[in-house]
Amino acid sequence: MPYGEYPYTIDDKGRVVMPPDFRRFIEDGMILTRGFEGCVYVFPSSEWQRIEAAVEELPLNDKAGRDFMRFFYSGASKVRLDAQSRVSVPQTLRNYGSLDGDVMVTGAPKRLELWNLDRYNAMIAEVQALPPKQLELPEVLQRLVG
Repeated sequence: MPYGEYPYTIDDKGRVVMPPDFRRFIEDGMILTRGFEGCVYVFPSSEWQRIEAAVEELPLNDKAGRDFMRFFYSGASKVRLDAQSRVSVPQTLRNYGSLDGDVMVTGAPKRLELWNLDRYNAMIAEVQALPPKQLELPEVLQRLVG
């Protein structure tokens, strides 16, 4: 599982260098798509296959499922690392994530995330400012740290 946070800069052509610690995780190709909280998710190709299978199971008569599929799946783009270990982020995803200039590349379970640096710092500060009793942890996490 990739972890850590690495500040980088996205160049004027929309390319960002992937941190050395993450390159092996995505060396066989990756899918970029809209993530939550305004970041861009980066899934290795193998993980994306699992996601595609789950998306195919969403019932067409469920509006919430269709909305999610449109948001998540229609924004997807298949990319590979170039010879300089950069990823070219499509303009639509750069616009969605406000990826311009300084960015943060972070690890997460089964994916990476690309963040606008200011948005990332604000999100981290917001979480840190919460009193411990107000920090809503998923049940599985509560068992680990609670």
